[in-house]
Amino acid sequence: MTTPIKAFIFDVYGTLFDVHTVKEKCEEFFPEKGEAISQSWRQKQLEYFFLYQVMGKYRRFPVVTMNALHYAVKKHGEEITQEQSDALMDAYLHLDHYEEVEEVLGKLENYERVVFSNGTPETLTPLLEHAGLTDYIDDVLSVDGIKQFKPSQDSYLYALDQLGVKREEVLFMSSNGWDISGAKNFGFQTAWINRNRLPVEELNLEPDKIYEDLNGILEWTENN
Repeated sequence: MTTPIKAFIFDVYGTLFDVHTVKEKCEEFFPEKGEAISQSWRQKQLEYFFLYQVMGKYRRFPVVTMNALHYAVKKHGEEITQEQSDALMDAYLHLDHYEEVEEVLGKLENYERVVFSNGTPETLTPLLEHAGLTDYIDDVLSVDGIKQFKPSQDSYLYALDQLGVKREEVLFMSSNGWDISGAKNFGFQTAWINRNRLPVEELNLEPDKIYEDLNGILEWTENN
């Protein structure tokens, strides 16, 4: 932590918000399969991001998320109606944020607080609004601005260009190991919010710090 941090960049899904908030609605529509469908939905969503990136294609977050949902439902032997699909996509705009998020963001009021996500503005803005977090975020950045999914280097460069700081002046936070690896490879300082207590990715791109939740990142303000 030799270079003072000027901007705190937060991933959104899984980092600030619990993506598996949707499992209750999944359970309502598909009894005894809600948890499994929620898990498959998220896994397939990430897989589609990676596939589209490798194939040189781009599809916006709502399209990718809906297609992943339909795949997950079919995987578990169910069929989904348009009404159910719409309701579950709407649930993605009303995810629960983790309990420490608001307090930690509040304590960073003297820094640039930014979210950067594979999500699009029309999904990120209402999500933050419904959670009451808009006053705690100074900028909402989306890969939609460059149409390159994380963890591509161009996506992180896009975020950096929007902020006008040096890459070593950024602390990038994510609960996703692949995202931390990408950000570390780009040159950001990184803090992995390891909510699921997983092992570090075997990519020789270890995070600068590992925390169980966001409370730990406050130590980055102590010497600034």
